[in-house]
Amino acid sequence: MIRASLCLLLAFGLAGTALAAGNDDLDIDKVNGSIHVPDNSTVGKLSTVNGGIRMGANSHARSADTVNGGIDLDNGATIDSLETVNGGIRVGENNKVAKTVEAVNGSITLRSGTEVGGRVSNVNGTIKLEGAHVGGGLETTSGDIVVGANSRVEGGLLVNADHSWFHMSSHKPRVVIGPHATVAGTLEFKREVELYVSDSATIGKVEGASAQKFSGDQPSQ
Repeated sequence: MIRASLCLLLAFGLAGTALAAGNDDLDIDKVNGSIHVPDNSTVGKLSTVNGGIRMGANSHARSADTVNGGIDLDNGATIDSLETVNGGIRVGENNKVAKTVEAVNGSITLRSGTEVGGRVSNVNGTIKLEGAHVGGGLETTSGDIVVGANSRVEGGLLVNADHSWFHMSSHKPRVVIGPHATVAGTLEFKREVELYVSDSATIGKVEGASAQKFSGDQPSQ
C-alpha cells in the first residue's frame, strides 16, 4: 500500500509531501528512472535499475542501490548502505554510512567528515578519501586508492589479483597514503601496484609491495 501510494504521489508531482520526516518505512522502488530525495527528508529503501540516486542534505534512508547509475549524497545525510554496479558513488561532507559502500565499475569518493562503519570496495575505479573515516577497510581489484590527508582507515587495505579472462590492461593500481593519514591493519597486495606513503602517515604491515616514501602533499611521480 505504501509503494502504491508513493507511485500516485510521484505521478501527480507530490513526492515532496510523501517524503516528510518520519517515513523510514517508505520504500522507493523503480525500474527506469532516477530517484531524488529532497533535503531534510526521511525514507526507507531506495532502489532503481536504470537511473541514479541522489539524496539531499540532511536526508535519511535505510539503503540505496542501483544497477546502472551513480549515487550522490549531499552533506549531512545518513544511510545504512550504498551499492551500485555501473556508476560512481560520491558522498559529501559529514555523512554517516552505517555499513558498506560498494561499487563494481565506478569510482568512490568520500568527502571530509564522512564516517563509514563497514567496508568500502569496488572492482574498477578510483577509491578516494578526503579527510574521511572508514571502519571496515578498503578493497579493490583494478582501481587506484587515495587515502587523502587526515583520513583514517581501520580494517586494512586489500588489492585483489585480477583473474578476469578479458583483462588486457597493463595498468598497475596506484595506492597513495597521504599526509597524516592512518591505515590500521594489513595492507595486502595480491598484484603489482605502485605504493606511495607520506612520511607523516601511519600504516600497518605491508604484504606484497614495497612502499615508496614521499614528503609534501602528494608524490612527485
